[in-house]
Amino acid sequence: MHYNYKYRLTPPEALEEELLFHVDTCRQLYNHVLHLLNETDDIPARYEVQERLPDLKSWWDDLGEVHSKVLQMVVKRVYDNISTLKAQKENGRAVGMLKWKPPREYRSLTYNQSGFELKNTSGRPTLWLSKIGEIPIHIHRDIPENATIKQVEVKRETTGEWYATFGINVDEDTPEKPENPERVVGIDVGILKYAHDTDGYAIKSPDFREEHERLERAQRDLSRKEHGSANWEKQRQVVAECHADLRRKRQDFLHKLSNYYAREYDLVAVEDLDAKGLIELPGNSRNRAGAAWGTFLRMLEYKCERKGTHFVAVDPRGTTKECASCGVKTDKPLWVREHSCPSCGFEADRDANAAWNILSRGLEDVGVGYSESTPVETALPVDTVVSAKRVVETGSPTLKERTASAVSE
Repeated sequence: MHYNYKYRLTPPEALEEELLFHVDTCRQLYNHVLHLLNETDDIPARYEVQERLPDLKSWWDDLGEVHSKVLQMVVKRVYDNISTLKAQKENGRAVGMLKWKPPREYRSLTYNQSGFELKNTSGRPTLWLSKIGEIPIHIHRDIPENATIKQVEVKRETTGEWYATFGINVDEDTPEKPENPERVVGIDVGILKYAHDTDGYAIKSPDFREEHERLERAQRDLSRKEHGSANWEKQRQVVAECHADLRRKRQDFLHKLSNYYAREYDLVAVEDLDAKGLIELPGNSRNRAGAAWGTFLRMLEYKCERKGTHFVAVDPRGTTKECASCGVKTDKPLWVREHSCPSCGFEADRDANAAWNILSRGLEDVGVGYSESTPVETALPVDTVVSAKRVVETGSPTLKERTASAVSE
């Protein structure tokens, strides 16, 4: 299985200058390759362009200072971007042409297969990069012993911090998914309650109001600075750090919540949401974007695959309107938060009803049935609410235990 492990780098000043030189040389090569392709009617194969690199080195001295694999990955990056644009165009999207990369938009270089090595120099872990040197690295978690490092991407974030992302292959057998899953759950995601599942638990959306206010203040201060001045650059750094803080806290919450569901259940059913399409809808788009539903579902999917858990994405149409007990559909405006079926009298929280419908469809897709009376028999009169802060601070392994303690407080 393929995983990515990300670690912080702390290069000294001399090595940081060398890294910046390599990154900028790669940026110039990217622009040069893009210029060559724009001048030709028929785009040649990527390997044909890579074969021209030795000729370029004969008159472009800076290229000789960069590892050959890194240069090849720059060419691959251009072709990958062209393929992405072509795919979007085929899907009916209006797309333009690739633009040259200015320095602020090109901040990484990639070593593939060779040119890198993890070392332990005088008891201190370092990352050796060909033609750059040994860079101190913080290994906050060990790489599995049976893993093979295939690729290393070194990137300078907008905050000025350097990170190395290792692409590794782990020789391990994927756990077999149970034929008859016993512990099953359906999850309905939202904004007020981030996740509502069929076990009666509702996870509150994380409160990032302080982080957003701090970011907005920093952005206002930045707008008052003269663009490009020393004070503007300092304030730009502050804005970047606010963005990074918000992103890390959101990622931490999503990782812990998705890990909990992947580990605790044999089958997880969710809605097959078009997260990007939902963000583009008018009204409340900021909250929908901040919810990061697409990121959560992608995390949940690969973690379920790793744990041997069934991950089922079902058609979301009608999950809110349909009664989980009898199947009768009832229109409900968004402000109506309770489900009350006029046919069978089943009453439940709106999101709880949707979660049961999601689970029912998920079980049908896998070929497992369950009693239609289950929602009525197990419906909770008052849903147990788990604070998002508890998930972030304590982590997901004891979610149910924390829920019980939250109720008793």
